[in-house]
Amino acid sequence: MFSFWFSRKFPNQARKYMSDMAERFLKGEVDLKHFTPSYDPWDQRVCAAPSGDLFRVLKKGDASVVTDEIDHFTAKGIKLKSGEELEADLIITATGLDLKFFGGIDFLMDGKPFEYTDKLLYKGMMLEDAPNILMTIGYTNASWTLKADLVSEYFCRMLNYMDENGFTTFTPENHDPNIERVDVMDLKSGYIMRKAHLMPKQGSKYPWKLDQNYIKDYFKLNYGKMDDGKLIFRKANLKISEDELSESTTARAE
Repeated sequence: MFSFWFSRKFPNQARKYMSDMAERFLKGEVDLKHFTPSYDPWDQRVCAAPSGDLFRVLKKGDASVVTDEIDHFTAKGIKLKSGEELEADLIITATGLDLKFFGGIDFLMDGKPFEYTDKLLYKGMMLEDAPNILMTIGYTNASWTLKADLVSEYFCRMLNYMDENGFTTFTPENHDPNIERVDVMDLKSGYIMRKAHLMPKQGSKYPWKLDQNYIKDYFKLNYGKMDDGKLIFRKANLKISEDELSESTTARAE
């Protein structure tokens, strides 16, 4: 979490720190250019090698790392934009992840399509103007399930609050015209950028903004005020005719 904050606040210093760490492990035996990508740390997710096992393998020559962009496939392997050709017996494509919000299902409300791509996410778990629906948008800088656990606990707390007060629906509503809408995931990975226009948005202020910070979320979701003026709770307004009531009573008697 500190690494993410530091990299966002001081990208140049974070880049230098990671480059120096790699150089210390590699000790000049592997070209450092392959560990200096074009993007800043945490523009894409950072892979960690806590014990340095990756670097030991590289120094022994049992594996190699090439940082470049693919131009096209060839009969022998891959041609890179730098002009270098990597020969390969087997190529495993690892960049074809196809994100689908809600698994790609049709989202209907009152029988009509509900356009959620410009809706804000409330606390990373509910959709603006969509009643009684909850999901999990986890962390991009930590384990996804950390947020999933917090969401589950918050939802149970919210259900208890609704039972105690007789509420039957909850709906996040935004009435602030100054809220800026931005992409929900703040990474520049290809699989995210390709689908960003099909995802809901996050806002520029809490509770529409995702903190990407487990400690902040822990206290806000476990101890924050439930009725915050943004999450609107309502009681059902059910009207039953005398005929419907009579039919229901008869059915129970039978």
